[in-house]
Amino acid sequence: MSNFKFWTRDKLRKRFGLKRVYGYTLLADWLKNKLEIDDYERITLKRWRENMEKFIDFWNEEEVKLKFIGNLISLVNFDTESLSIFAERELSGVVDGEELNGFPDMMVARGKQEVDTPFFFLHEYKKELDNHSPDPAGQCLAAMLLAYEKNLEVPQMAEKPVYGAYVIGRNWFFVVLKDREYGISDAYVATHEDELMDILRILKSSRETIREIWGE
Repeated sequence: MSNFKFWTRDKLRKRFGLKRVYGYTLLADWLKNKLEIDDYERITLKRWRENMEKFIDFWNEEEVKLKFIGNLISLVNFDTESLSIFAERELSGVVDGEELNGFPDMMVARGKQEVDTPFFFLHEYKKELDNHSPDPAGQCLAAMLLAYEKNLEVPQMAEKPVYGAYVIGRNWFFVVLKDREYGISDAYVATHEDELMDILRILKSSRETIREIWGE
């Protein structure tokens, strides 16, 4: 069984035929389809941004999760009666005869106690490259590919794209995958006021897309 953390984009290309599409329409449509931010959200983001600007260089991985990422995800509020945020839950399955598994940092999926039908993934790292995580985008894409293949068995999700993001310090990258094609955004820098607003808008847009697909 092959863990997500060992996959790189080049390995995914060679083994599964994954292809990066530049100017990918699905990605462009997702990123431009942004929801508005209310006054409470704006004030909250301002306070978080000021803290990050002063301290994010000193935070370790768990502190980034605790002091920023977790708060931001709670502000978006993905949870509904049938959809939940899952953290460090196992996802496993087979793609083209290859057994894949791992524990994504975060998933939005159908279910309460068990993951069923994942829609959105979030992976967080401290460094762009290191010996234990040679390609953050590759790990995120491996989980998304498995989710896409598993979702083909769910009528409401068949051939629907899977969305995701990976975070390196203050930089957020958004990812969309459908079939064996994917797109990755440029970095959104969370310590830049306008880009932090965009991150929240994109996450809120993701929430609405997921709820629409699932009829919430």
